[in-house]
Amino acid sequence: ATIASTDMGLLLRDDVFVDFFNTFLNLPVFGQTPIYISSTGRWDLWPELPSRLDPSPPALLAWLEKHRLPHFCKSSLCLHLVLCQKLLGFIRSGEAAKQLNWQSADQWLLEKCISGSQGMWRFRAFIQGMAGEELTNFWLTTERLLGLDESDARQRDLYLSLLHKLKATHLREGSSIVTLCRTITGSFLKTRHIQPISTRREILSKMQERALFMIQSYWLPKFFIHCKMGMEEEKSCHPLLQEYQERLLRAKSQEPSGFSENLFMMHIKRSQGLSESYCSKKAKAEIWTLLKEGRDTQEMKMPSFQVQPERQLAPAGSTKESHLDKDALGSIPQQSEHPAKTAFGGKGGATSPKRPRPNAEQVLHLEELCEEKVLSNLCSSAPLVQLPSLKKRAKTLSFLPWALSAETCAGRPFRDFLKRQDRSVETHLLDLWHDLEEFLPMVLDPSRENSFFLRHLIGEKICKTYLEEGTIQQLPLETRTLRSLRNHLMSGEFSPWIFRAQKEICKVLCCFYEEFLADDDRTFLQFMVKGM
Repeated sequence: ATIASTDMGLLLRDDVFVDFFNTFLNLPVFGQTPIYISSTGRWDLWPELPSRLDPSPPALLAWLEKHRLPHFCKSSLCLHLVLCQKLLGFIRSGEAAKQLNWQSADQWLLEKCISGSQGMWRFRAFIQGMAGEELTNFWLTTERLLGLDESDARQRDLYLSLLHKLKATHLREGSSIVTLCRTITGSFLKTRHIQPISTRREILSKMQERALFMIQSYWLPKFFIHCKMGMEEEKSCHPLLQEYQERLLRAKSQEPSGFSENLFMMHIKRSQGLSESYCSKKAKAEIWTLLKEGRDTQEMKMPSFQVQPERQLAPAGSTKESHLDKDALGSIPQQSEHPAKTAFGGKGGATSPKRPRPNAEQVLHLEELCEEKVLSNLCSSAPLVQLPSLKKRAKTLSFLPWALSAETCAGRPFRDFLKRQDRSVETHLLDLWHDLEEFLPMVLDPSRENSFFLRHLIGEKICKTYLEEGTIQQLPLETRTLRSLRNHLMSGEFSPWIFRAQKEICKVLCCFYEEFLADDDRTFLQFMVKGM
């Protein structure tokens, strides 16, 4: 709420905000994906506007405030920004210096390590698999939940869903949160009736404060030691360590402000002779074609075929955000993490030995679908067999999963568009696509935090929300696909029918996504032309 009500010009003076906001703006779900270079005050637009237009920075800022900032404030990136700001506030405080015996040089170096989206990714990678991960996930989820108004009918389902998720994971007996907050959680866990809203909020708020205190006082110092040890081994970090040592020798160091001191005249980079009409869909297709062709060229040089299971998929264009665990961000129930990169075998494989094997025709058909889904999402560093190079511009359907995966990090702008168009069935399908996307990493990677509880929780939710017999008949998907999906998800099992369902959903949503891009283009051009 504070960010949403702050003037955009003032927000852009904060380098930490600019880093997170740039990452958000360049998520590939959007049509226009600008980037702000704070060191020079320059905006780079993509796609570029026709050269005949000379847009003004005030018009661009007005467009950002109305059509990007509200979505950012609902995104997982914004939650990470808030946490990052709280950690930086603690690092810069006299309390931290006194409690942890930090000198100004220590505070300076730790701020360098944790600032921005990349810094938060480093911190989250460090605490992964430890109690610090659960504390951070709980803080982020609670931050999302406490930001909702449960008395608002439009937000109540989301609020109750997040509350149910908290009780099934972080608030279950034996969790790090319950152990840490034993005195606070007693009444919360024992009562069976729904508590008064004020009491529930107060308890969760106190628990969140306790979790943040533990993150700041215990996990931040451990992360700082880890960073210094890592920098000693990395030659490229030696200049930074040298400056750190010099600062240690100084009696006083200037306190970091976090705000850019370079006050340049904000301007927009002029188009390079572009005279064609403005079309973000065409620009996306061209980029996707280049990415695919570049990857395929690399793959031709690879000697063997080998699929390495990984924790999550990172679609091109959303690299930074993909490292931020979305189930831990207080994300919307429909929000999800990117699908795991392997469907059969390996650590990621999770097919049940008790499940009867499908017939040969099914196996061939589903393996073809699964292969298409998995191979299309592997990073270019994975050795693969040679794939055909694209000769024509990619169609929207080929990069739609890429865009939908990014939408989970972007505050769900495509979903909002469908709701404004009164497309209830399509909105329902989009929610199903995201829930299936969230389910995949839980079932393919049992080592993930709370994966057992979450996969059964999400599987049960999918079955009740989308796959009841009466609901199935209303969805424009193949009945066999939905029924086969339900049979596996009820027991929390992996099924290649997930890929089939997602592919069918993408075919239905493709034309509506093109309408979304066209609407985004029209709105952007209206603001730019008015501001001339």
